[in-house]
Amino acid sequence: MRDISARELKGHNILAVERFQDNTRWMIEFSVQRPCSYGSTGDEMRLFLTEDGYQAALHSQKRREIKIKRYARVIEGHVLDFKPDKRRRHP
Repeated sequence: MRDISARELKGHNILAVERFQDNTRWMIEFSVQRPCSYGSTGDEMRLFLTEDGYQAALHSQKRREIKIKRYARVIEGHVLDFKPDKRRRHP
């Protein structure tokens, strides 16, 4: 099985306009575990999110709708601290 970074992801591409918006704070890459507002089961996705959007994604993960594989802080369009999920515990 190929790593998530080697596959084509649905959602935002790495240079999406959402990445450069003033209120964007997070980038997440995740797989959809159950059909939900993010996509269909099995989809691999990348999204650039506001703080509120990130909190909503964490709640979706708690409900086991998605599984966050990697995440990073975004500041002024710069993707920082790109890490696998297991290095950080999401509340």
